[in-house]
Amino acid sequence: MNPHLAKLQPYPFERLRKLFEGLVPAQGKKPIALSIGEPKHPTPPLVQQALIEGLARLANYPTTPGMLPLREAIARWIARRHGVPSPDPATQILPVAGSREALFAFAQAVVTGSRSDPVVVMPNPCYQIYEGGALLAGAEPAYLNSLPANGFAPDHAQLPDDVWRRTVLLYACSPDNPTGRVMSFADWKRLFELSDRHGFVIAADECYSEIYFDEARPPLGALAAARMLGRDDYRNLVVFGSLSKRSNVPGMRSGFVAGDARLIRTFLLYRTYHGTAMSDVVALASIAAWNDEAHVVANRALYARKFQLLQPLVDAALPCAYPEAAFYLWAKTPIPDQDLARRLFVEQAVTVLPGSFIGRTSNQVNPGENFIRIALVDSLDECTDAVARIVETVRTL
Repeated sequence: MNPHLAKLQPYPFERLRKLFEGLVPAQGKKPIALSIGEPKHPTPPLVQQALIEGLARLANYPTTPGMLPLREAIARWIARRHGVPSPDPATQILPVAGSREALFAFAQAVVTGSRSDPVVVMPNPCYQIYEGGALLAGAEPAYLNSLPANGFAPDHAQLPDDVWRRTVLLYACSPDNPTGRVMSFADWKRLFELSDRHGFVIAADECYSEIYFDEARPPLGALAAARMLGRDDYRNLVVFGSLSKRSNVPGMRSGFVAGDARLIRTFLLYRTYHGTAMSDVVALASIAAWNDEAHVVANRALYARKFQLLQPLVDAALPCAYPEAAFYLWAKTPIPDQDLARRLFVEQAVTVLPGSFIGRTSNQVNPGENFIRIALVDSLDECTDAVARIVETVRTL
């Protein structure tokens, strides 16, 4: 067996199940799960119809580079959304089976065998797939703490130069999971300067890029920031996008990788053997999704309404900043985060995610401790009910 498997930590939701073992949720109350970032808004009919119409393509083996019309649709969307020239569909775009799979696999392609003591840098707290990808690629994870005192910006100064010199890959998440922070132009500029100085690759996870609350201020993406700095070849940069949150199709597993043609070429070679080519049926439905913005605007309006109504209620009980984007509230707890999660489960049948489960102890602090992540992914009525229950319990503490 791969010895690196022993280094993997239990996934947050496995830890959550163990945390609740032997507990009985409040009787007479409908269970509401706000712990997982699984979109619950309806899937657009145009996507469902495209899936149905494409069923005949089940008889075809999919190709690893993906259908050219899909790569062209993604390239057009990137140009429209980020205000950059359309990437080359043949060399700068690669469809993938969801951003999760690609974020993990990318580390195997880029890091494994690159040097004897590689480091992969990631924000802390973060999406645990970054850590798993690093460990199974034989790298040492290095964590950049995101703390309230710094506006939840990852602290690059936390790592010494000898760690940066060994860094092969850095994961950036903007909009961020769990804080909702969006990287600014200055943030990207500093990160590109670090990449140039030390020669590492940047993997920009932008799966939440289309969940924001001001139609006039979409989050700045990595490709746009690179072009603003004259980095027209996107050197050492790849961006990971997804339809799961944007179009409410998490079960379809559809995303893309875009950026540096050299890295895309290497990743394509890896994926030829990896065996995760996107089905033509999913590709055709994905084309329909990327070509339409009306359903995305409507989806954002649903989230904006929930956050306008519910963030002030949560904030009055559990301090939490209004996020710039994504669909989470990162709320400070008055008691240990795991204790509060257990109480909410037992007293209110509401499930939230303890922040310590997605944080790691670095520089003697776990930045997720005494926070909970609340995913406002369900309907407005369900989320309103859940928030009322959370506030009820917090007021008894």
